[in-house]
Amino acid sequence: MNMQKTSDFESAQRLASLVAKEYARDFFRLLVMYRDISASEAAARLKLHVKTAQDFLEGLEAAGILDKREAAEKKRPYFRFALKKQQIHITVDLDSLYDSSLEPAHWNWRIRERKASGALFKEGRDNRISAVHVYEGKGRSRVDRRFSLTDCQGRFLFHLPFPTEDFLSVSEIATKAGVLQDCLPEIIDLLDLLQTHEVIVVEKTKG
Repeated sequence: MNMQKTSDFESAQRLASLVAKEYARDFFRLLVMYRDISASEAAARLKLHVKTAQDFLEGLEAAGILDKREAAEKKRPYFRFALKKQQIHITVDLDSLYDSSLEPAHWNWRIRERKASGALFKEGRDNRISAVHVYEGKGRSRVDRRFSLTDCQGRFLFHLPFPTEDFLSVSEIATKAGVLQDCLPEIIDLLDLLQTHEVIVVEKTKG
């Protein structure tokens, strides 16, 4: 039996948004029952606007689920759609959303807190930071954003060098904090956040 399988995140997202339409079940039922169908025929049958039906059919065709062929009636061309696959499987490889090849480079970054960053580190228990407050915008539109930290992130950030101290590598800070290397993805996300908000200064090693 023919089966359509999509795996990359963006394609899966587009297909899932089509399947989630409130009229999708009835639309697929029509596609199963009819040998082929046009957008206007489907729209009339399902009480939809013809553009809504056309967009749905075009989306399924782009996803490889429908065949599309040009037809003509009284010399006026239009398109008819027919099922190409009888099953739809949406599979997302979540591991592909994180590039672990960046870890060795991050592990060697040398970092410290930026002078006058304006960030507020809220200290928790057992030598850890529980949250970081940063400010976005200026003047009256200035907004205080609070980021809660995981245990790994909090212990790591507790040992971040002050602006007046020497830079330390991420691996040196992790060692001081007793943070294992399997926490590195969480640490990388934290570093990206702190860089974006100019809370830390990062010296990247050459090569």
